[in-house]
Amino acid sequence: MFQAPSVFTRAPLPPATREPEPRREQPPTAPAVAPAATPGPPPAAAKKRDPYFDNVKYLAIVLVAVAHAWEPVMDGSRATRALYMVVYAFHMPAFILISGYFSRSFDMSAPKVKRLITGVAVPYVLFETAYSLFKRYVGDSPGEPISLVDPLFLTWFLIALFVWRVTTPIWRTLRHPLPVALAIAMLASVSPDIGDDLDLQRVFQFLPFFVLGLLMRPEHFQLIRRREVRLLALPLAAGALLFAYWIAPRMQLGWLYRANSAQEMGAPWWSGAVMSLALFGCGLALTITFLAWVPRRTTWFTALGAGTICGYLLHGFLIKGAVYTGLFDRYTWLSDPAGLIVVSVVAALAVTLMCSPPVGRALKFATEPDMKWAFRKDPAKR
Repeated sequence: MFQAPSVFTRAPLPPATREPEPRREQPPTAPAVAPAATPGPPPAAAKKRDPYFDNVKYLAIVLVAVAHAWEPVMDGSRATRALYMVVYAFHMPAFILISGYFSRSFDMSAPKVKRLITGVAVPYVLFETAYSLFKRYVGDSPGEPISLVDPLFLTWFLIALFVWRVTTPIWRTLRHPLPVALAIAMLASVSPDIGDDLDLQRVFQFLPFFVLGLLMRPEHFQLIRRREVRLLALPLAAGALLFAYWIAPRMQLGWLYRANSAQEMGAPWWSGAVMSLALFGCGLALTITFLAWVPRRTTWFTALGAGTICGYLLHGFLIKGAVYTGLFDRYTWLSDPAGLIVVSVVAALAVTLMCSPPVGRALKFATEPDMKWAFRKDPAKR
């Protein structure tokens, strides 16, 4: 997604002779530096990308946009609510897991810190400001503040990614990082005093997926893509849809957002810990189901996987713009089955265009700013 390793970056093709370190010194959703003085493929081969991960990113961002488009029109449709719940159970976990996978080589070296700042921190500041101004003037909220500590709408993911990546060396040092991350998520879910600053509830509650991504290796993805796993994924997906249809009227959607503690949702404190584990298990199972069926070959949309940062950051203006201008209130037929199909298709087409190379080049100043002026040429010299 950014110049630093990220879920939005085009992924490298793993060398055949050894497990590679994730290459993400590239633009979204960017290029990486090959390990020095180690056996591996020749330079030409090292520049190749694995189309599988670009396919994952594109399909995941389409699901994100479509699910966001369903929110204003799904009331009254139990089937749509069930579909929404299934998608929400895994679309961000999948993004976060892939982001963790391509953050495995992150350390606090100067080049990677630079990429973290220009590829994550700067886009967060710019788009958090843009969304606040958009709400202020288009959403008729003149009092809307511009606050960098209270992420608006989808910008929470950028600040979360910043925090997760900065802490990567810690997780890479611990003997059992995943149980520790799960314990933190469970404690957060029962801690209402955490508050809304930097959306730390989401940072903590989604943390296990990022840590799991750090622990994954190329052979794990090879295992996920085996034919047996794809076949097992079919009944699992069907069962998830049936379960979601049954529980849709009974479950608060807030559990899926991970933005609040159990007490803030009016539930017993202990239910936060239980739901953290249950949602992690469900999210992981559905993420594996999704990853198992993503095409491994180069497709017509593979190249769009490199532009998912633009699709992610821009589609919110489309969704929120429709809400602020009362579009969904005026055209109530959009809540009908045919309307839901129209909304889904429009959201998918729009985010596809937003991921296109021309849009990426136009927004490079915001998503991949050069900013050489801000950094020393040789930080090691003082």
